[in-house]
Parts: sequence; structure tokens; C-alpha cells
Amino acid sequence: MVLTFPLSFPNFNLYSTPLLVLVLQGLIFSFLLFGKYIKTKDISYAILGLILLITCYHRTTYTIGFMDWYDTYRNTKINYYLINLGFIVVPLVYLYVRSITSSDFKLKRKHLWHFLPGIIYIVIKLVILVYDANQPGFKETQNGYLVQNFQWKYVDPFQSVLSYIQIIIYLVLSLQLYFNYRRNIQQYFSNMYQLELNWMRGFLFVYAALFLYDIGQTMVNLTITELSWTQKWWLHFFNALAIIYIGVKGYFTNTDRLKGLEFDGNTTIGSVAFTAENSENEIVLPAEVKDLAEKIEQYFQIEKPHLDPDLNLISLSKILKANRADISEAINSGLGKNFNDYVNHYRVQEVKKMLLEGKQQQLSLLGIALECGFNSKATFNRVFKKMTGQSPSQYVSTL
Repeated sequence: MVLTFPLSFPNFNLYSTPLLVLVLQGLIFSFLLFGKYIKTKDISYAILGLILLITCYHRTTYTIGFMDWYDTYRNTKINYYLINLGFIVVPLVYLYVRSITSSDFKLKRKHLWHFLPGIIYIVIKLVILVYDANQPGFKETQNGYLVQNFQWKYVDPFQSVLSYIQIIIYLVLSLQLYFNYRRNIQQYFSNMYQLELNWMRGFLFVYAALFLYDIGQTMVNLTITELSWTQKWWLHFFNALAIIYIGVKGYFTNTDRLKGLEFDGNTTIGSVAFTAENSENEIVLPAEVKDLAEKIEQYFQIEKPHLDPDLNLISLSKILKANRADISEAINSGLGKNFNDYVNHYRVQEVKKMLLEGKQQQLSLLGIALECGFNSKATFNRVFKKMTGQSPSQYVSTL
């Protein structure tokens, strides 16, 4: 007996090829992230690798569809095995953001509750498979009885609505974690540019944009006109691009400097409010806070620790032999600035001093910035303009 196989699959065309290439690249980054987790034991790499793996798995349905799988194999049962794991991905995105923005994050048993809807959905899909597989004529059809009369009518609509609600909730929680983190690092680091994780903000905004695009596409499909597969292709193409973006950024971003810090996504140190007032309604600081603030001010004026680009709250607390929370409190309440602004104020003053001395004749502006403790051009330009109202080049032109 000679076996013959259809030749129409795989069909590499304008729709299938880009998805296939991007999905394969996403899988490569997924396994690279798993490898990095094995090497570093940093759980954030494992979570991101799993997000990429599931997202690539989701694209499989549409990639093989555009490659003519369903037309070639009319009775294929692959849809039974390609389960929508959106209920799993969304909590993973939240836990990934939390693993990056929260110090020493560890997965615990209580986190499994986030995946309960996904587990229930998978069980329902398996029940549908088992039931339909045992019905007569299952081999001769693509979709069995429960798929047509239960899944399509009840499960899928309910799953879509619930998944949209879930995405909104977790997206809000993730953005809240991220922006709290951005506020927190101002209390710890003097050079923040590499730690601001702007790519993560971009990732969350892209994720939100794709979510809105998906809702818009669904509304058009339900209320205006039924969209074709090719019209729905763009959503999957943009999702595939997002896979590569988060894979590259997540793999190459080093967050080791964040480990061991004593804050989480909902806590900001140095935020103690003093309510004691004098007769003129001015806030009265405790004597120990004023003394420590004066000690810090004197140390910066004499020793100039701000010239060290790696200066942070932890290293400063070790030098001054004081509790880091007390130092943060003294800077915030006693000196009226957060740690980042306080250190960079001194750096800007150093830059101004060098410019007045004509150092720009021997060094570039970036060279001067590096001499004064900045560690990147982006940080220097942003901080200088924030504190002077002018860009560095504009300031030079006024001298």
C-alpha cells in the first residue's frame, strides 16, 4: 500500500511566512530565557519564557491556518488540542512585572489562585474532547457535538467576556506596580536611566494597545460585518512582533542591582510625615533628623560622593554608618528632595563649575557629565534641563 500526502500544506505565503518566522524567533528567545533562569535562578526569566512560549503556542492556530492546514486536512482535530491559555498568560504578565519591580520576589503557593480560571477552562476543554472523541462519526468531522452545541454557544462567549475583564484588572495592577517602582527607585539610586525599565512601560502600553485593538476588531466582527481571516491577520502579526520585542528586551535587561532592596511595589521609604508645628505653623523636624541632614550635607560638600556614578542609598548608608531609612527620611524631610534629585543637584553644580572654568574646550559635554558622576547622556540631558530649565548646549551658549 502506497501512502500519498497532500501537497497543499505547508503553503508559505504572504500571511503564513511572517507569522512562522516571528513565532520561531519567539520560541528561540523563550528557550534562551529558560536557560538564563537555570543559570541565574532568577524567576523573572522563567516567567517571561513561559509567557513567550504560550504566546507562540497561541499563534500556532493561525499560522498553520494560513499555511492551509485546515483546507488540506478537513477533519483535523488540532483545534481540540490548541487551547486558548489567555487565562494563564494574563496573570503571568502581572507576576512578571511583580518579579522585576519587587525585591526578592518568590513564587508561592498562594499565587496559584491567579491561575484558577485557566485551570477550570482547561478542564472544560478536556471534558469536551473526551466526550466528543467517544461519539460515533467523530473521525469524519472536524468539530464534534459539544464543540458546536456547548463550546461555541456558551463557553466561548463567556470565556471572551471574562478574559476581557481579567485583562483590564491585571493590566491596571501591573501598571500600578510599575509606576510605584519608578517612584521607589528615586529613593535608592542616583543614576536611574538603566533601572527605569522604560521597555517594560512600553511593553505594558503595547499590551494595552493590542487589547484595545482586539476589542475593536471583535465589536466590528459582531455588530458591523464579519471579518475574514486575512482581515484578522494583522492582530496576530502585531502580537508576533510583540513576542520578539519582549523577548529581546527581557533577555538582555539586567536587574541584578535591584536584588536585596527592602521595598516592594507598594512601599515608598522616606515618606514619614511630621505633624508637630511651631508657632508659625512651620513643620518641626526631630533633632535627630536635622542632625543627620546636616551631616549628609557636610559630607557631600567636603567628600563629594556624588562624583561616583554608582552611588546609591545603600552605599551611602554604609559610609555614614546610618540606617538607610533614616538617611532617606533625612534627605526627604530635612533637605526637601528625594535621594535622586539631591545627588543630581550636586552633579549639576559640578557641571556648571566645570563649564564656567572652560573645561568644554578640552572635554565634550558628555565627558564633563561623566566626570561629574552621570553615567549616561540621556540621564545627564534630562536631569540638567529639569534643574536649570535649559539643555546643556543651551546653557553653554549663554556663558
